[in-house]
Amino acid sequence: MEDVLEVYKRPYNAKRPLICMDEMPKQLLADTREPIACQPGVPARQDYEYKRNGVENLFMLFEPLQGKRYVEVKDQRRRIEWACVMQLVSDELYPDAEKIVVVLDNLNTHTPASFYETFEPEEARRLTERFEFHFTPKHGSWLNMAEIELSVLVRQCLDRRIPDKEMLTQEVSGWQWQRNDEVVKVLWQFTTADARIKLKNLYPKIQM
Repeated sequence: MEDVLEVYKRPYNAKRPLICMDEMPKQLLADTREPIACQPGVPARQDYEYKRNGVENLFMLFEPLQGKRYVEVKDQRRRIEWACVMQLVSDELYPDAEKIVVVLDNLNTHTPASFYETFEPEEARRLTERFEFHFTPKHGSWLNMAEIELSVLVRQCLDRRIPDKEMLTQEVSGWQWQRNDEVVKVLWQFTTADARIKLKNLYPKIQM
């Protein structure tokens, strides 16, 4: 926990950008009957029945110090998808960075081994050296600021039925670009000193 909190204290450095990364599934649901639009004095109506159209997975990449986010939609969330998303971060989003600092959850897909399962050894090694990973502890995913952005995305954009991947991609892209235009940042105020006081019970008890 303290490792992540100390990373958040670092000043902005364009050569070493800080990225928070997180994932979430989104179930695709289509209406079986045409919804009825609202009218004066009558709210919009939607039938309770729906059709399941599978699940897509959202990869959130959030740069908190610059107020930028990028959301990638994938059909699955295996090692190969994660590795390809991180390659995109390295080569398309931050090609000029000397090292990319990443805060992410400690999932079994979030390891350099995923690069080696996806790419040739030379490329896997190159990508491994491009990143500096900092993992949130078990039950500590709330330390990942990308989780905050995913929560906002759900409330502002995805809290409704979306029938297919095409519409999901369009909606997420529109939300992303509007929020980036507004340069929305996260004001993170929880520090290591706060953790040692408020979460004192989580620290090991040292017997003298």
